[in-house]
Amino acid sequence: MIVVTGAAGFIGSNLVQGLNAAGRTDIIAVDDLSDGTKFRNLVECDFLDYLDKDEFIASVQDRLDGVDLVFHQGACSDTREWDGRFMLETNYTYSRRLLDACLQQDVAFIYASSAAVYGGNQSFIEKPQHEKPANMYAYSKLLFDRYVRRMMQGPAPQVAGLRYFNVYGPGEQHKGAMASVVFQLNRQLLENGEVNLFRGSGGYADGEQRRDFIHIDDVVDVNLWFMNNNGNSGIFNVGTGRSRSFNDVARLVTDWHGKGSIRYVDFPEGLLPAYQSFTQADVSALREAGYRTPFTGLEKGIGTYLDWLN
Repeated sequence: MIVVTGAAGFIGSNLVQGLNAAGRTDIIAVDDLSDGTKFRNLVECDFLDYLDKDEFIASVQDRLDGVDLVFHQGACSDTREWDGRFMLETNYTYSRRLLDACLQQDVAFIYASSAAVYGGNQSFIEKPQHEKPANMYAYSKLLFDRYVRRMMQGPAPQVAGLRYFNVYGPGEQHKGAMASVVFQLNRQLLENGEVNLFRGSGGYADGEQRRDFIHIDDVVDVNLWFMNNNGNSGIFNVGTGRSRSFNDVARLVTDWHGKGSIRYVDFPEGLLPAYQSFTQADVSALREAGYRTPFTGLEKGIGTYLDWLN
């Protein structure tokens, strides 16, 4: 049996559907549906049972009976959230309690980390010297990664942390301002006939900031690969290994629609100091672990996503 936390979220719901496609329906879906609109992500998911996250963690030892693997995708992913107590309770304490229970009961644990832990670095390698979080969300993720590293010193079941870079694709509509730039630009173009990008930052010209954009299907595939290759533990970047500019993304969106212009806007107050102007995953560790599948190119990925969105 498999547990998926954050099962109604963007990555979690796609992961459940990926498990379904692989023939697995023995799934316990765990989430917090205070935002009831997320139910839409569960409609096409086939699972054994649903549990509220507070109910699940309150009796986690009992809930893991018969469970072989936990995919821990649940988190607060709002990079603008500065309530440190809330962020650490949601992203660190909850994760630590779940990992401790998995270690005690010999349950494999694959969880969502984040490329945000690298902050403004220009090097994205899974080593402490490259990790310099610039916001509370990133710090909460790094704090748990550090805990994982300490707990992996001795014999343990599989524990794999996946540092997602900029994920885009179906199922993210509930994320609002935290949805991918592809989603945001598509919405802006439909509403206003133009798309907005930030003015230059970090030595990059207007809209030329670069990110490693990865399609949700690739993220799901990496998760399932770790499930099927459970001898691999550690912390791994999950990105394409190639950065593209926001201007590239905007042009792909406007070209798909056959209309629209780009307007450059100022950063909202307080955002710029914590803004990553460049990310590009070093996927050497992932490849060395044995994952060989090519990643979806941006042109194809955005094209199929826009087909779905529109």
